[in-house]
Amino acid sequence: MTQNNSATMPELDLESPQILRYRKRRAFKDKLAQASIGLGGVSVIVAITLIFFYLLYEVLPLFGGAEIHEVSTYDVAQVESGETLYLAMEEQAEIATRVTDQGKIVFFNTENGDVITTETLPAAPGATVTSLGNASSASRVLAAGLSDGTAIVFKHSYKVTYPNDERLITPFIEYPVGQEPLRLAPGIPLKSISVRNTESALFLAGVSQQDQIYGAYYQKDENFMTGEISLEEADLEMPNVSGHIENVLVDPTLSWMFVLSDQRKLSVYDIRDKDAPQLNGSVNLTSDKNSVTDIQFLLGGASLLVGDSAGQVSQWFMVRDNENKYRVEKVRDFQPVSAATLVIEPEERRKGFMVVDAAGKLSIYYSTANRMVLSESMASTPVSMMAIAPRANRILFEMENGKVSFWNVDNEHPEISWSALWQEIWYEGYEEPDYVWQSSAATNDFEPKYSLSPLAFGTLKAAFYAMLIATPLAICGALYTAYFMAPSLRRKVKPAIELMEALPTVILGFLAGLFFAPFMESNLPGVFVVLMLMPIAILIFGFVWVNLPQKIRHMIPEGWDPLLLIPLVLFIGWFSFEISPFVEQLLFAGDMRNWLTNEVGIDFDQRNALVVGAAMGFAVIPTIFSITEDAIFSVPKHLSYGSLALGATQWQTMVRVILPTASPGIFSALMIGMGRAVGETMIVLMATGNTPIMDINIFEGMRTLSANIAVEMPESEVGSSHFRILFLAAFVLFIFTFFVNTAAEFVRQRLRSKYSVI
Repeated sequence: MTQNNSATMPELDLESPQILRYRKRRAFKDKLAQASIGLGGVSVIVAITLIFFYLLYEVLPLFGGAEIHEVSTYDVAQVESGETLYLAMEEQAEIATRVTDQGKIVFFNTENGDVITTETLPAAPGATVTSLGNASSASRVLAAGLSDGTAIVFKHSYKVTYPNDERLITPFIEYPVGQEPLRLAPGIPLKSISVRNTESALFLAGVSQQDQIYGAYYQKDENFMTGEISLEEADLEMPNVSGHIENVLVDPTLSWMFVLSDQRKLSVYDIRDKDAPQLNGSVNLTSDKNSVTDIQFLLGGASLLVGDSAGQVSQWFMVRDNENKYRVEKVRDFQPVSAATLVIEPEERRKGFMVVDAAGKLSIYYSTANRMVLSESMASTPVSMMAIAPRANRILFEMENGKVSFWNVDNEHPEISWSALWQEIWYEGYEEPDYVWQSSAATNDFEPKYSLSPLAFGTLKAAFYAMLIATPLAICGALYTAYFMAPSLRRKVKPAIELMEALPTVILGFLAGLFFAPFMESNLPGVFVVLMLMPIAILIFGFVWVNLPQKIRHMIPEGWDPLLLIPLVLFIGWFSFEISPFVEQLLFAGDMRNWLTNEVGIDFDQRNALVVGAAMGFAVIPTIFSITEDAIFSVPKHLSYGSLALGATQWQTMVRVILPTASPGIFSALMIGMGRAVGETMIVLMATGNTPIMDINIFEGMRTLSANIAVEMPESEVGSSHFRILFLAAFVLFIFTFFVNTAAEFVRQRLRSKYSVI
């Protein structure tokens, strides 16, 4: 008879106070955890939403239009001084300058027209001003052509003082080369005049009523002690141009002279050899039915703005062809105005300009963006003269009825358009349209180039090569670790690889830029030998290993045999770089880099996409490996056991059972790894040349959106177009990752529903 020795368990009172208190505490903890997790999730969504709207807040002003409004209208200041030949404003747009045909220079208040002071040019008695030329708006240097055939070079300047802590602007006239009139055309009045004043020379060119071109070229000599400048006239030969000549323009480098004749014909002369000008070519600026109504240099003097009687405005500049010869070419047509163009006025500090047509409509353009920012009717009375403030925030109009109109302008970001950001643009000095990012330069005449295309291309290029290297290594490593490797070895390998993710990317970038890039350049054949020999050696080793006698193979515990590959990998790496000089001498004439450049036509940059791919691939591998390994290891064991029990091999089970079931997790790992590669900053910043070019060549560098933001954001002016475009680059990254992650989640859910385990 069996005796039951088990103790009798006391009954549990579920309604006891102790149990009830425990239940309440557990329910409270459950609700607290649920609320905390929910709050955390909502906080993440709110944070991402706030980031989105903040980026949008910084970006939207880029695409706004311009606005103008009238401040005041008054009579022309000191109208008895003569007809206005030139109108301008100083930096603060508080004082305007008016130069008349009587040689008077009238400074007046821009808001009410009150005369501040008047000066007179030191012309000979009885001489009047017949023409006026402007070197550039920024220099404020003018040349007055007189009726006696001489010219006076002068400059309107402004002195700013602060008496009693109040700003006081005092206008005055300077004479950069002296007050003595310069001989230009002996006793012949000039109907137009052009002036260029450089550090080393002074160039004057004018056209007489008889359509004869006259010129004078003076070399400057500055006294080191006194600072006085003396002029020495040099030989100069002016070309004979047939037809009715309207205007002569000379570029700032004193290389090209543009002659407008017969209302539409532009003749270009090479004047680099001052005593032997050569005709470069001629072109008609308009059709035979139309005539040129105004022609002006854009900021920098590299481009010509041409307006005609049909209201069309176009941009022309010198283009160099494949034979290193220059020709003048029309680069772009702008949206036409409503009537014939009367006045074209370029901005002083941007590549923008303003046009007033015969219908009294003001149009504001930006040349690089090929964008009409504003078109608005302002007066029914025709405009005879226009001036733009240096900051392009004020406009001054002089009407034919003797009135002056003063306007405020709000036009902060005219440089931006869809074409300027994403399409090829023909920039000044380029042979053809191109994608270019160049946000700054040493000169104020610089044409900003804000194409995001090379940055987006560089971002995708860096991510592509990183994923190309990281994906097979990470996924194959995860497959073996999760399914074939011994559990005890897996517990050591997996944490070691995951620990790689903690390595700061700045260290990887530092090593890639300062060690791996020059090492790869010096041992380039060895890199390719490694890529070819390594997989072959591993396959041969695997074949030999499985065909060894079981007695030898069983000496290594099952699942630990991958450790045998470590010495093999080290040996193949050492051997490949040891034979690198011999391979380079045998196949590439001793220099693989020069062979690639000269024989294959592939440019080689030391810090290139291959370096970035290797370094960034090393940073991405732990992310992809860890998520993939977890996904494979989490596949229910009964699926693999069932497959093996039905006669499938381990490899068949892996390919047909494990991989489809784990595919949602593997796909997520790839998308997260790609997101890491797209947003990586420090590695691409330190391991590439940061050159914004569009070239798929693996031996060329690139610049990514994130690296560009890191490099240029600290130096950008807050609120400027450059500043906001950098935020636009961040917004593009945000949108890209959002759509990629959304698409990835959609694909992952489809894979999960297809291969889900019931």
